[in-house]
Amino acid sequence: MKVFEEIVENIRSIGLKKPITVTEREGADGAPAYLLVCGEGRLNAFRLLGESHIPALVVNVTDEDAFIMSLAENIARRGHRPLEILADIELLLARDYTIDDIITRTGLSEKYVRDIVFLLEKGEERLIEAVQNGTIPLTTALEIARAKHDDENLGDMLEEAYKTGQLKGHQITDAKRLIEKRREKGPKTGGDRPKLPNSAHSLVKTYQREVARQHKLMLKADHAHQQLLLVVQGLKRLFADEHFVTLLRAEGLDSLPKYLADRIETA
Repeated sequence: MKVFEEIVENIRSIGLKKPITVTEREGADGAPAYLLVCGEGRLNAFRLLGESHIPALVVNVTDEDAFIMSLAENIARRGHRPLEILADIELLLARDYTIDDIITRTGLSEKYVRDIVFLLEKGEERLIEAVQNGTIPLTTALEIARAKHDDENLGDMLEEAYKTGQLKGHQITDAKRLIEKRREKGPKTGGDRPKLPNSAHSLVKTYQREVARQHKLMLKADHAHQQLLLVVQGLKRLFADEHFVTLLRAEGLDSLPKYLADRIETA
C-alpha cells in the first residue's frame, strides 16, 4: 500500500504527470468502451481522490498487444522479481513469442530471459516450483539444472552458495532435499501445472478479473483506514474528557495498545 499511497499523494500535490493508456472496444450495449492497458495505479488513485475523469492516451491495438503492453509495464515497474517474471515469460512463450520478441517487449536482459527459458525448456518443474515458492533463488536453480544428474560437486556448490549469501538459513537444507528428490524422481513433479489461457481474449479477461480483485482489495483497505480514523478521533475526544479518564483509572483501564496511543497523540 505504501507505493500506492505515494502515487495518490503525488497526484494530489502536483497532478498527473503521465496519462493512462487505453484502447477502444465495443461495449455490451454497442456503445464505445475502453479497455485499460497501462496505468491501473494512476486510475485507482484518481478514483480515490474523487475524480470522475482522467487524461488518457487512446491506442489502437489488439487484445493481445494490449496484454503485452500491460505486462511489459508491470515488469518495468516492479523490477526483476524472479517469481513473477518467470511466470510472465512462461506466459509469453505459451503465446509463441520468441526469445528475441520477449527481450524486445519486456526490456529484460538477454541473459536473464535465456536463463529462465532454459529452465522452462528443460522441463525443470521441480526447480521452477521451488523458485516460485521461494525455496531457492533462480541462480541456484540454474546451477542445479546445468549440473549433471549425478554430479557429486553439487554439495560443494550449495555450501559455496551459502557462504556467499546466495542461500540463506534453511534454504541450503531445502535445496539438498530438492536435489535428492530430483535425483530419485526426475525433474518433473508428476502433477499438472496450472494451464495458461489459450487465447488473447482469455488473457485479457484473466487480467481484467485480477484488476477487479485488486481494486476491491484497495477499496476494502481504504474503508478500514477510514474506520480506524473515526475510532482514533472518537478516542481522542474521550481521552480529552477528564471525567472519562478518571473513570477509566478507577477501573484500571487507563492504558491503550501502543499503536492506538501513538495514533491518538499524533491525530
